[in-house]
Amino acid sequence: MHFDTPLKLKGGAVMPAYELMVETYGQLNAARSNAVLVCHALNASHHVAGRYGDDEKSRGWWDNMVGPGRPVDTRQFFVIGVNNLGSCFGSTGPMSIDPATGKPWGSRFPVVTVEDWVDAQARVLDRLGIERLAAAMGGSLGGMQALSWALRHPQRVAHCVASATAPSLSAQNIAFNEVARRAIITDPDFHGGDYYAHGVVPRQGLSVARMIGHITYLSDDAMARKFGRSLRGGALNYGFDVDFQIESYLRYQGEKFSGYFDANTYLLLTRALDYFDPAGEHDGNLAQALAPARARFLLTSFTTDWRFSPERSREIVRALLANQRQVSYAEIESPHGHDAFLMDEPHYHDVVRAYFARIAEQLGLGDPA
Repeated sequence: MHFDTPLKLKGGAVMPAYELMVETYGQLNAARSNAVLVCHALNASHHVAGRYGDDEKSRGWWDNMVGPGRPVDTRQFFVIGVNNLGSCFGSTGPMSIDPATGKPWGSRFPVVTVEDWVDAQARVLDRLGIERLAAAMGGSLGGMQALSWALRHPQRVAHCVASATAPSLSAQNIAFNEVARRAIITDPDFHGGDYYAHGVVPRQGLSVARMIGHITYLSDDAMARKFGRSLRGGALNYGFDVDFQIESYLRYQGEKFSGYFDANTYLLLTRALDYFDPAGEHDGNLAQALAPARARFLLTSFTTDWRFSPERSREIVRALLANQRQVSYAEIESPHGHDAFLMDEPHYHDVVRAYFARIAEQLGLGDPA
């Protein structure tokens, strides 16, 4: 979707004409009441579910959650995925051509926030003729967007479904993001963010950034069960190349990521994570920050998620209850750490399925065909 109306960003910059990649699933009903907006996390996109042709590798990032017969059943709901401004999967971002210069935006692309994304997503809904969402949902950074929807456009969202998220990042989380960014920025191929003009990619820095992030997405138990202290070659090499299977795995993940993700986008998205803090504008009072919300809420967290711990979800629950909002909360036993919100966790999926079944009943959508 192309938008000609400039978008004023929270940081003060103005984004001129821009494009957003959008993918939809299911059918919008006559009342236009069954729309669900799925907000993506850091390295995901508008491609939420399904696959392109017979390419199994193209399967959507939340395919186990969205689709026919899935917890968010596309036989009942019209699901919308939007690739956020600043990303690298088709929406206007640092790799895009700035019409003012005829060159890629690169380092001149403005810093974007969760709030900016939500306002841009609202324009997508306007274009689709959707006045009110049945639900805004997401996990991690996507969960922050769902929360922001309930605050910035309270009359336009009936339900907020947020998994493995937080009302703001902890100092430790900001620290991890900063180390990852420094790995990218100090890569000799970064060139101040204008590496496109040099025909290079800061792959080493981006690979290390991904390795750092990936460690935080897994629990210690999950890593121990999967890798333990297993050696790749069966014996120690007494050097600094790969000895352990976990080292091999992390290098593989980093190298793969650096082959398809944009380094400037990684900087932008981690900064958006850092900046999200609704309570910051209310002297740290989260209950006051969440007071505008009118939606009903489902929050889920995972016991071994130490990056977005259950306690952070409980903070949101307490603040909503202080405002007498309707809240459902499930704390899921899982060994998978932060990545659990993307996995086939039966209890988690049952909770989400039951919640959306109730939404479908409220809307009179009937049983899935």
